[in-house]
Amino acid sequence: MVCQGRAVAHERLAPGRFDDPTAMAFLLAAERGIVEEVRSGATPAGWGPRLTFEMVRACGEVMAPRTVAIDDAVRQALPASDAALGVVGAADPVPAGAAQVVILGAGLDGRAWRMAELAATPVFEVDHPASQRDKRERAGELAPAGTPPFFVPVDFSRDDLAAALAAAGHRRSVPTIWIWEGVVPYLTRGEVARTLRIVGDRSAAGSRLIVHYHTPAPSAPLGRGAARLLSALSRQANPMTREPNRSVWTPAALRRAVGVRGFAVTRDDSLLTLAQDLGTPIQHRRSLRNGRILVADRVPPPA
Repeated sequence: MVCQGRAVAHERLAPGRFDDPTAMAFLLAAERGIVEEVRSGATPAGWGPRLTFEMVRACGEVMAPRTVAIDDAVRQALPASDAALGVVGAADPVPAGAAQVVILGAGLDGRAWRMAELAATPVFEVDHPASQRDKRERAGELAPAGTPPFFVPVDFSRDDLAAALAAAGHRRSVPTIWIWEGVVPYLTRGEVARTLRIVGDRSAAGSRLIVHYHTPAPSAPLGRGAARLLSALSRQANPMTREPNRSVWTPAALRRAVGVRGFAVTRDDSLLTLAQDLGTPIQHRRSLRNGRILVADRVPPPA
């Protein structure tokens, strides 16, 4: 659904700031129909189709500011020298002095395929093995902006993330841009803390951490309950059933959590603020208000 949301927003929301031509390419034929309906504005009749339509439309509204904010934070963190390094090869995935990108829980993220700024930057995509196999099948002949990403299969609940990254060629001595988007809400606080420990341990000076997270909202359980009820009544599958929310964070709590791992927060904005700045639609104010993007940079060690 997140990929469908990006496909809905492509060249429609925040034109000139947001576009994702890879989103539709990653979708299967059966998944594209609702995207085309939302893009055309043709609201379907019936509870079931209307529910799916509204969920995908709302996702597009969220994805535009979320994606723009993360993309901007990535571009700002890339060293100016990266453009002159040339395309890296598998034998030496991270040249000395370069940057590297790690996408935690990559899903159908298309940044390695669509961001020309990453052409000289190795991208490591970490995801559940089954999800990663599905993505590689969907990618087909889609050409990345630079070299193909390095796929790192990891089950966050049981696998050793640090060992998997090291085996894939990630270097602790090279600055890393960490993208953690659409994952934190579905992990327990313990799993988040363990991942942050590894991120901190593998982050050289000049690294940046970008985290999308949700803040506490008393109305959120009511909204999820209503979605389950409507899905049942309309006999439609609820895509959130298999992804229950497991943790929410106040800005102060997440600031402390990244701080103890050596990061200082430089920005922490709600999606509502980001949408207002972009001038994108704000029909689902609650969802936009509860989602946030935190950007934190590695603090130099004491002299």
